[in-house]
Amino acid sequence: MAHESGSGVRAKKNARDRLIKWATEHPEWALGFQDETWWSRFAQPRLSAWSAEGETLRLVEQPPSQADPDPKALACYGLLVRWTRAEAAEPTTQVWLRFVDGRPVSSITTQYLAWCCEKLAAEGQRALLMVWDNATWHTSHEVRTWLRAHNQTIKQTGQGVRIVPCRLPTRSPWLNPIEAHWVHAKRRVVEPNGTLSAQALADRVCETFNCTHEPHLTVPENVPC
Repeated sequence: MAHESGSGVRAKKNARDRLIKWATEHPEWALGFQDETWWSRFAQPRLSAWSAEGETLRLVEQPPSQADPDPKALACYGLLVRWTRAEAAEPTTQVWLRFVDGRPVSSITTQYLAWCCEKLAAEGQRALLMVWDNATWHTSHEVRTWLRAHNQTIKQTGQGVRIVPCRLPTRSPWLNPIEAHWVHAKRRVVEPNGTLSAQALADRVCETFNCTHEPHLTVPENVPC
């Protein structure tokens, strides 16, 4: 973060902390920590485990086969979301996932945000206070325009879930708690003696997070990547 002053980092962290405080004060406001990650079918995560004395546990990266039609890795959007149900004393916390056929881009990001809002509306929520980073598909003109139009529609109709985004300081993954979920999940889904198909890997990830394997997001036709 050499290019970002200490005061700039503190200001963005303070904004994040204010968002967290607001969410606790308003039962109809959900708090979300958003991020994207890649789930590799071949590269192995770092693991710590018992091994015999003098021996080192190693997970060997599996080589891809030329006949394998699946991609080497799957891109995935995730939202660590917390809200309070009317009948519950404690907040509900879940991780919502959407895999991507391809890579994260602006047109997929807007689809994903609309999907999150639909799920929160079904839970009776009125706002999503969302913390995320400065990825180009978050800060693009297309996404910023979509957010303004979306919130304006909510204001005019009084229906739906508005989004209040909060950007994190550059290169500050420790301020986003979903990052830790990625690390632990990649260790839980690892296949030490072989490779998983793309479908099997995605199913295993969703099982780890106890969520439904939703249809993958794709770039709409006639929309540039």
